This record gives sequence, C-alpha cells and structure tokens, in this order.
Amino acid sequence: MSEDTPLPMRVRTRRLVQTELTSVAQDLFVAQGYDATTVDQIAAAAGMSKRTFFRYFPSKDDLVIGKYDLFADRMAEALDDRPAEEPVWVSLRRVFDITLDYVQDDRQRARNDAMDEIVRSSPQLNARYLERMQRVQQLLIGRVATRLTGQDPDPADPTAAALVGAAFACMQAARSAWFASDRSAPFGDYLDTAMAAFQTIRTTTDRGADPHSG
Repeated sequence: MSEDTPLPMRVRTRRLVQTELTSVAQDLFVAQGYDATTVDQIAAAAGMSKRTFFRYFPSKDDLVIGKYDLFADRMAEALDDRPAEEPVWVSLRRVFDITLDYVQDDRQRARNDAMDEIVRSSPQLNARYLERMQRVQQLLIGRVATRLTGQDPDPADPTAAALVGAAFACMQAARSAWFASDRSAPFGDYLDTAMAAFQTIRTTTDRGADPHSG
C-alpha cells in the first residue's frame, strides 16, 4: 500500500475500537490496578462482550502492548502526512506533536505513567515494549530514508537511522528537562529547543542541502 492510499474502512474501524478499549482499560488500571482489573471488567466498561474483546486483543497483556502498536502507526501516518518537500528534521519535529498531550495533559500523563509502570514491572511486557519501540523507529527510518534520497532505503546507509535516533533522543531530553522545570512553559517549547540543537544535522542531511551551509 502506498503512502497516499487511504486505509480500508475495516482497518480504520478496528483501530478505533482498539483505541477505545485501550482508553477504557487505562482508566480501570489507574483506578484499581492492573492485576485487579479483569478482561470481563474492561469489556463491560466498553459495552461489549468478553468474546468481542478477544476479537481485538488476544489477552490483557496484548492490550497493554497494543497501545505502542497504535502509537507506532500514528507516528508513521503523521510523517506520511507531512509535505514531501519539507525538511526531514522539521517533519520529525511536527510528528512529535502527537506526544504533547501525553506529557502536558495531567489525565493523559497519569494514564501513561500508570501504563509505563505496568510495563516496567513485568519482564515479559518490558521485552515486548522494547520490541515495539524499535518498530516505531524502524517505521520512521524507512520513510526518512526515502525522503532523503527519493529511492528505496539502503540498509548500508546509516543517515536515516541516525536522524531518527537523534530526534527520539531530543524528545527524551526535552521530556526530562520539562519535568525538572516549573512547567510554566509548554512542553513543545522544550522540544523545539532540544531539536534546534541539531540544526546543523538538519541542514546538511536534507536532500539538496549545501553541506557547507550554516
């Protein structure tokens, strides 16, 4: 499927249901804990049967990890939506806009922190989480490589992987700095500052850029 081909309705519908189930489950996890929350409770809160729940997630663990699959898809789609002529570094910064609410919104952050704690407390879930986060970056790396060269990604060229890795490092640095601050300024400002530190990388690696430009 090309980047310009819309997703089939059944795929979009499935994602919407999975997103709703994940949201309902997160609220229950925050309120009563992961272990104390059953699939029956999640299904009931979402207004569906347990059997229907299993059509979307094979288990409660898969629901937790499914959050990161949905996040990966959102990141990839956000990059696909950026103008082809836009500098890659700018596009990556705009893609990270989808993370702002997860950091700035108190309710979203509480849910996100609760889910992260669930994942960290389980070696099995944590291993699967690391796999999913690698998938997030891989989805972006292929797209960035194509934007840089106009050709299929070359596994022997580390440029795209370096850019995506640097962008994610900037996001983590901005997040740490924002939490250490009084939080009077938006998280997006911190993200802008962190990514501006790589201005030289952006201007020397985008297609058609002069490698000697400042």
